[in-house]
Amino acid sequence: MPLLREAVKSARSAPVASALTVLTIAGMMLAVMLTTGRAVGAEDHVLDSIDSVGTRTILVRADPAAGLTSDVLGRLAHIEGINWAGAFSTAIDSTNTRIPDGASVPVRYAYGDDLRELGMTPSPSSRVAYASQEALDRLGLPDAAGSITLTDGTTYGIGGRIDSPAFLADFEPVVLVPSTGARTPHPISILLVIAARPDLVGTLTDAVTSVLAPSDPTKVTIQTSASLAALRSIIQGQLGSFSRQLVVALLIVTGILVSVILYGLVMMRRKDFGRRRALGATRTFILTLLLVQTALLAVAGIGGGTVSAVVTLLVAGDPLPRPAFTIALCTLTLLTATLAALVPAAIASRREPIRELRVP
Repeated sequence: MPLLREAVKSARSAPVASALTVLTIAGMMLAVMLTTGRAVGAEDHVLDSIDSVGTRTILVRADPAAGLTSDVLGRLAHIEGINWAGAFSTAIDSTNTRIPDGASVPVRYAYGDDLRELGMTPSPSSRVAYASQEALDRLGLPDAAGSITLTDGTTYGIGGRIDSPAFLADFEPVVLVPSTGARTPHPISILLVIAARPDLVGTLTDAVTSVLAPSDPTKVTIQTSASLAALRSIIQGQLGSFSRQLVVALLIVTGILVSVILYGLVMMRRKDFGRRRALGATRTFILTLLLVQTALLAVAGIGGGTVSAVVTLLVAGDPLPRPAFTIALCTLTLLTATLAALVPAAIASRREPIRELRVP
């Protein structure tokens, strides 16, 4: 790679200009990563919070007389965009089997094709219930060992502890009995549908409503997080617009500075470029030499600036931008620096040997 070696020698022969170029690009990378990069990291953190399961939930409540049954899950299975769906029966009070007069906790039968989402494993051969820690403490079974008895006399052993997901937080204390008769319609009072993405909540709400088929629709209510989905779009749009504008502004400033530095380098070394032309170097060679030299300096500046920014963000405890943003920023910076060198490189390639080497 003769051209690469020559570019390295050329950069070393002008240490001041090379150092200024590297520091300018490193400073730009540091500035973008500590401003826009931090903003992008915070944006991702905010959007991740908005994108949590609780903000993608469609909650259907039905009175016992509504006629809503668990077979709606079969109809929901044909709708795209649903991440998870589950149904729950009306609450039935239960107590610790050994303490009949103790505190009561509501129990619900759970229906669904993937109850493992709730931390339960349906077992047709055993009668078990799963409870949250709050429910276990109220029942006097903090170690998840024992049994509960419902008001209808049915007894279930505690099969384990479940960590209540965000969409069940309003139903604490939670005790669930996984259904063993998923194919048989059972009356339900709660239907939970989790959308794959927040922006699908509005569309899925209409689709879910169309397949409920209750005997009395007036006794069914639907709650959604559509307003949060709209808020997400607004936040993403505003933060994204600000980040893009700041990156573009800093890239323009960096491009101008690099172009000015390299133009000064060309003016200082115009006799050197004239000498190269006199020795047979073509204009294309001179042009390519300066572009490669600038690209090498840009890579050094990008590497130093990125490492410094990441260390600074980690020490400060700020969220890091996603890798895709960092890679895109590095690529844009390299392209900007290289394009900024195009005009000075073109000027250098057009230096005439006779004019530059003429002795007054």
